[in-house]
Amino acid sequence: MDTKIGSVDSNGPSNNDLCSPVNTNTTTHFLPPSTVSAPVATLGRHLARRLVQLGVNDVFSVPGDFNLALLDHLLAEPGLNLIGCCNELNAGYAADGYARSRGVGACAVTFTVGGLSVLNAIAGAYSENLPVICIVGGPNSNDHGTNRVLHHTVGLPDFSQELRCFQTVTCYQAVVNNMEDAHEEIDRAISTALKESKPVYISIACNLSGIPHPTFSHLPVPFSRRTRLSNELCLEAAVEAAAEFLNKAVKPVMVGGPNIRVAKAAEAFVELADASGYALAVKPAGKGIVPEHHPHFIGTYWGAVSTAFCSEIVESADAYLFAGPIFNDFSSVGYSLLLKKEKAIIVQPDRVVIGNGPAFGCVMMKDFLSALAKKVKKNNTAYENYRRIFVPSGTPHKCVPKEPLRVNVLFQHVQNMLSGDTAVIAETGDSWFNCQKLKLPEGCGYEFQMQYGSIGWSVGATLGYAQAIPEKRVLAFIGDGSFQVTVQDISTMLRCGQKSIIFLINNGGYTIEVEIHDGPYNVIKNWNYTGIVDAIHNGEGNCWTTKVFCEEELVNAIQIATGPRKDSLCFIEVIVHKHDTSKELLEWGSRVAAANGRPPNPQ
Repeated sequence: MDTKIGSVDSNGPSNNDLCSPVNTNTTTHFLPPSTVSAPVATLGRHLARRLVQLGVNDVFSVPGDFNLALLDHLLAEPGLNLIGCCNELNAGYAADGYARSRGVGACAVTFTVGGLSVLNAIAGAYSENLPVICIVGGPNSNDHGTNRVLHHTVGLPDFSQELRCFQTVTCYQAVVNNMEDAHEEIDRAISTALKESKPVYISIACNLSGIPHPTFSHLPVPFSRRTRLSNELCLEAAVEAAAEFLNKAVKPVMVGGPNIRVAKAAEAFVELADASGYALAVKPAGKGIVPEHHPHFIGTYWGAVSTAFCSEIVESADAYLFAGPIFNDFSSVGYSLLLKKEKAIIVQPDRVVIGNGPAFGCVMMKDFLSALAKKVKKNNTAYENYRRIFVPSGTPHKCVPKEPLRVNVLFQHVQNMLSGDTAVIAETGDSWFNCQKLKLPEGCGYEFQMQYGSIGWSVGATLGYAQAIPEKRVLAFIGDGSFQVTVQDISTMLRCGQKSIIFLINNGGYTIEVEIHDGPYNVIKNWNYTGIVDAIHNGEGNCWTTKVFCEEELVNAIQIATGPRKDSLCFIEVIVHKHDTSKELLEWGSRVAAANGRPPNPQ
């Protein structure tokens, strides 16, 4: 379900109200027109109040001379915590993780040196459809339009370099360098982030955040999150065509993808699964969105590296409904999926395509799936076929005493740690494949960054996710190569009193790259990772570390982390052989390598 956001202030409706149909029955809770006292009727406090209204209680920041005054105003707002990170990249990753849990996140950095540093994280959030509000303290308003050269620039009298970079990875850019339109620009940027489910860029001149203005003198009325409506005729036609397509199929299946989150259609997807009886699978990036405890769930559809027996059922179906899929080279295993377009219904957040046509626009996924549930005939043939061919997974060979630990043994024990009170965050690498095989109990969160796949993402994302939902204990799985990129913000986790369990899987290099294309550049300097975390801890905060080499030590470490140290940040370094990889990574790596190595087309 796409969302359209309208906002109204004491001076009347803002001009970001919608031009598309909306549900006018949506309830909006309006505040009384209370006057804000002059000392807090400032641009900085207005922005802070807006963030709190959205449910953002934590802003991940790195100070710099252009944003210091703004940070004072954010810090002064009740209900808003300023969390200082070690670098801008991690601040952006933390805002990404926060947005995955809370629905929106925010970070605050300084001009250009901070902005360009956070840019990679914002690009990742853009690729994953996460509304992240990136706030930058900009140059003094008097310097705009002059021929002056400022520090933190490339030495040219042109301050637009940062803005131009953000234009490609944000859905709206607001440069606030005067007070007259500051209120409108801030509200429009935030509205657009929520409406598009994408990051936005807000630059605020460093000399403006403490200045009051009449537009900030009343408490702002909360944003109204109003639901876009489908075009009724298009919806009816799409449902009729889809129902006819599916009802004549012998063994239809349905597969959930990551854009179900954008469309806010998870409940409608389950409604269709319940009504249809179809076998239910999930694309890898959709894991955690579709409930795995559903009685007809058959696993992850990922082509040649699918959950056992899942791809056979999906690819042999005579009709398949994909809700919110993304078919890139990674999720298609080097474009090797054995699917036929004429058998597929592709449902995106606002569009439905049936086979080779027809296509229906202005159809919201939530509306479509819910209406289709009322039209399809019950057909559990594909699921019964799955039940007939399914053979339960074997268990790893029992380790002999003190035998070097194997990764498959590690994840056998991890499976037993999962509950509705936990969440899993998987780093790019073999953790993708090992975590994908975990069976998530009801309520267990799951996140990874598949579309962008930036190594090191998980450290910041763990920080942000754990901060957003402290009642869940995060289990993070990170390779040694990725950890070296972003290790610093373990210190921020300690300062925030977080209690995540980080499994550092030390296999001596960039294993995922090795399986795509090996070379000496994939070998990294081995660190004493527990020693690094101990040094970061430095006796301040609640932290426990250990290094495990065998199953007995792993079992003991898990017992301590979930028992006497359950309120600590726990860091467990797992030493494994450099060639101990999942079979899925071996298969996936060879196929991605083949896709990357295709020769040029003939001219």
